[in-house]
Amino acid sequence: MSDFDRNASLPWGSRVARAGAAEYDLGLRSYMLGIYNLMTVALGVTALVAMAIFMMGKTSPVVQALYMSPLKWVIMLAPLGFVFFLSLRFERMSYSALLGTFLAFAATMGLSMGSIGFVFKVGSIVQALFATTAAFGALSIYGYTTKRSLSGMGSFLVMGLFGLIIASVINIFVGSGILGFAISLLGLLIFAGLTAWDTQRLKQEYDVVAGSGELASKASVMGALSLYLNFINMFQFILALTGQRDD
Repeated sequence: MSDFDRNASLPWGSRVARAGAAEYDLGLRSYMLGIYNLMTVALGVTALVAMAIFMMGKTSPVVQALYMSPLKWVIMLAPLGFVFFLSLRFERMSYSALLGTFLAFAATMGLSMGSIGFVFKVGSIVQALFATTAAFGALSIYGYTTKRSLSGMGSFLVMGLFGLIIASVINIFVGSGILGFAISLLGLLIFAGLTAWDTQRLKQEYDVVAGSGELASKASVMGALSLYLNFINMFQFILALTGQRDD
């Protein structure tokens, strides 16, 4: 009789455990897929706006003159304002407002990046885009699948990011080619590491937001913002290191 009880109860408990694990994995995959989908949509918006600026610049000297004037700094720094706004206000915003602001940010980033078509050859831009996509995909997969904690690396990378920002501001006034190369190389390494770290962080944060639909939706937008910024920065640094200028 005892053998019957043991053989009957264990498979039942095992099935319940497997069902719970399967449900959790399904929810996690859905959450992460939502983040990647939002990131992809935002990148698409950025690309469309950037291409529109590039095409208009080819036919309109006014557009090129705008990007050569001091007003270019307003266009270039506008996305930074969106990032600060989203970081400070996202908890008080509704999901629809948060998503709308995120997409508006992506469009503004497209305005900022539209000028790269005036500087680099189209072939170089496409090559940098493919290289970024491949590197981002590999790093994000690593961050999602690795069992190793990347939390310590994240703290180091964030400190490196602050140093990178300071060095970039200094180089605006110095204009050193060697320093610019070092900044691009260091920036690429930092955002490559952040891609893996952010992916693992977002995966772990699912445990916190899984019980709330509204919170999970808003967290997915902010997660998409993090990965979007990593992708964009990796692309810009790869282009700066490998791109051929359109003289």
